[in-house]
Amino acid sequence: MKQKSYKDGHFRSTWWIMAFLLLFPVMLSAAAPRDPMVYFFNEFFGDLAEELEAAREQKKKAIMLFFEQEECPFCYRMKQTILNRPDVQKYFRDNFLVFKVDIEGDIEIADFSGEPMTEKDFSFKKHRVRATPVIAFFDLTGKRIVKYIGAPSSTEEFVWLGEFVAEGHYKKARYARGNFTRYKRDKRKGATGK
Repeated sequence: MKQKSYKDGHFRSTWWIMAFLLLFPVMLSAAAPRDPMVYFFNEFFGDLAEELEAAREQKKKAIMLFFEQEECPFCYRMKQTILNRPDVQKYFRDNFLVFKVDIEGDIEIADFSGEPMTEKDFSFKKHRVRATPVIAFFDLTGKRIVKYIGAPSSTEEFVWLGEFVAEGHYKKARYARGNFTRYKRDKRKGATGK
């Protein structure tokens, strides 16, 4: 039996240290949070009809609106724990145009049909948003297809919400009228199928 020498052990230790030093910056950068205002939300110029055209040109699956208000602790928590993750940002940016709407905002926007109104009126009168956050997805004709009220409980649940829309699960009879709750239950059981 060959006895291990100091050189063998030293080489092995040095190799592990070098591997760690080389991979640590990669691991760190992959998980580093990024500002959702820059990396999650798209820049919004106030005309949803034009944004629909851009979404069609970019071959997006839908437009996602994040209804929020300034003093909303749940919106803030989502931005700090979910919307700041690079993997979430990439998934949503790849599949959707994503805009935020202030439910108390007085800024004038044009809705999906081009009708001008304030963010406040668009939120309350058009979409009955009273509390935040509300996450709503609109197909490429401007029709609302899924409305989720409240903050998702986890990053996984939020990504499932994106998949529910991007992969067209909301169209299936089992999930009629955008039944995301049933879809989540099926995901947990591994029963959604493709």
